[in-house]
Amino acid sequence: MGSLPHVVEDCMGVLQVFSDGSIYRADEIVFRNIFVVENKSIVHKDYLYDKEHDLSLRLYRPASPLSGKLPVVYFLHGGGFCVGSRLWPNCHNCCTRLASGLGALVISPDYRLAPEHRLPAAKDDAHSALKWLQSKAESEHVDGWLDPKEVDFDRVYILGDSSGGNIAHHLAVDLGFGSPKLAPVRVRGYVLLAPFFGGVARTESEVGPGEGMLNLEILDRFWRLSVPSGGDRDHPLANPFGPSSPSLEAVALDPILVIVGGNEMLKDRVQDYAARLKGMGKNVKFVEYEGKQHGFFTNDAYSDVGNRVIQNIREFMLESSN
Repeated sequence: MGSLPHVVEDCMGVLQVFSDGSIYRADEIVFRNIFVVENKSIVHKDYLYDKEHDLSLRLYRPASPLSGKLPVVYFLHGGGFCVGSRLWPNCHNCCTRLASGLGALVISPDYRLAPEHRLPAAKDDAHSALKWLQSKAESEHVDGWLDPKEVDFDRVYILGDSSGGNIAHHLAVDLGFGSPKLAPVRVRGYVLLAPFFGGVARTESEVGPGEGMLNLEILDRFWRLSVPSGGDRDHPLANPFGPSSPSLEAVALDPILVIVGGNEMLKDRVQDYAARLKGMGKNVKFVEYEGKQHGFFTNDAYSDVGNRVIQNIREFMLESSN
């Protein structure tokens, strides 16, 4: 008589993989110390953007009209490519804060998650979400939420948190300078919040002390579950500078703002990423928040430090829109 299936990969109870290949995802998740912030200055609406894969996105915008057109900010959530949703309270709060603090139309798409859908599924879905915006910009049937008289499709910014920051990097490379394939949509810049990159060789911050809900075991688990079958942490989708990753020397990129906390396990890898791109002559700005851990903005977007991050992003948007 064979043994019963047992858990072989456990992502904090939210996602469990069993020995027989079956997968459990929690329907209801209890978020400790993260509550929805009621921001009555912002309204939101959900859209289905990918019928084939049943993927939706959420639009956020100021409830009252502002002077001038609204820039567009895409927010790609984190979660190690394995967990996360536009519906989670930290993601929702982050998007309402971005919409109010930046005076922007914020678009928060869901994307397919691993291990059911390994990379590059998440990247492909993010690209589909951008193509959705392109279709709206080209449509003769004006959507009230995406009226070209009120929304500036020529000023789009892509902001990614953790694994979303990884996706944002790959979009920047794939779309190239000026994102010509998305016209009339024009991406002006990318904001990477502690992008989730990997590598077989460990960095000092990775082997150092873990964080509140993040440690090396969890990081490795995310990579095992998300990279293409047979790949490792040096796969090009995990490590932009791995042994088989294409060179970025000749790739023309839009401006990139990289933000990381000083106490993050990902700090060394993120700092190296920004330094290497700068060394290639790319327009990259690196900002480190001393003493902060992973998710310091997305999990507390309405804090004092959250206000500082909003100011960093606002200044970056102004600089990169010229």
